[in-house]
Amino acid sequence: MGMIKTTEDALDEKAIIAQAEQALADIALIKTEVSKVIFGQEQVVENTLLAILSGGHALLVGVPGLAKTKLVTTLGTVLGLDASRIQFTPDLMPSDILGTEVMDQDETGRRSFRFVKGPVFAQLLMADEINRASPRTQSALLQSMQEYHVTIAGQRYDLPAPFHVLATQNPLEQEGTYPLPEAQLDRFLLQVDVGYPELAAERQILLETTGLRDNRASSVVSGSRLMEIQKLIRQMPVSDSVVDSILSLVRSARPGHGNQHTDKHVAWGPGPRAGQALMLCARARALYEGRLAPSLDDVHALAEPVLQHRMALTFAARAEGMSVRTVIESLVKQARG
Repeated sequence: MGMIKTTEDALDEKAIIAQAEQALADIALIKTEVSKVIFGQEQVVENTLLAILSGGHALLVGVPGLAKTKLVTTLGTVLGLDASRIQFTPDLMPSDILGTEVMDQDETGRRSFRFVKGPVFAQLLMADEINRASPRTQSALLQSMQEYHVTIAGQRYDLPAPFHVLATQNPLEQEGTYPLPEAQLDRFLLQVDVGYPELAAERQILLETTGLRDNRASSVVSGSRLMEIQKLIRQMPVSDSVVDSILSLVRSARPGHGNQHTDKHVAWGPGPRAGQALMLCARARALYEGRLAPSLDDVHALAEPVLQHRMALTFAARAEGMSVRTVIESLVKQARG
């Protein structure tokens, strides 16, 4: 019996390696295609793709005009997903996102209700400037992100699969914005910070985007292929040392867990979802970089996008001019030893 089992295991391993190599090739194609339209910003593209490959949602934070919307529409095309976009405004209602019931009347005069689906029924949804909508509207979107279905008048409607939300947020403290509550930020697998482009990339943007022709990306995979890659990522083995490093990193960011630096500066730390995000994204990052197993490096590289929106500093630490990022940096340094 033992003999048969080992042969099966070997076959399984071979099959998984073959699948992983195919996924590596597909991911390389995706990267190449995106880079035709989005110049520079490799880290932003990588983290956004990691969130999608891990099956989650991402929050893109950056000032206006840094091609966040362009990145999302490009990803929709390249990944072969049905995409839609909602511009969040203070007067946006939940029904503007989820859909609404309308009354129909047939020729005999009989009236009935019909559900007209809102823009949330897409595979890739861009929620632009999510912090400009009222909390009620934000929570309508965030609930569907969590539950993958919508309930209208007691009737349940499933969202399409795969379903990913890429929300953008302007970091500037503006009048009339509603910051997302902590529990809702936790729904985002990663927070991706979008900075200004490097000089060479900005030169390329100037030259490539002000002529008559704009570069176009084309589709390289489909929604169903994306789901296969997502499933494969969940099957990738994670070594004990990587699991231990994820646990110790997440726990070190919580006050009251023996880390003096954290106790002094952090008001509240990341919950178990942070560990789940690190487990998934570390596997996705390994595959994205052409490896078949995640390493400690993956965990350290992902600490910031996974943790920064899941913890808050004390008032005293903020008054000293500290930021969540510097705290995470020092935790990663400690972890590296």
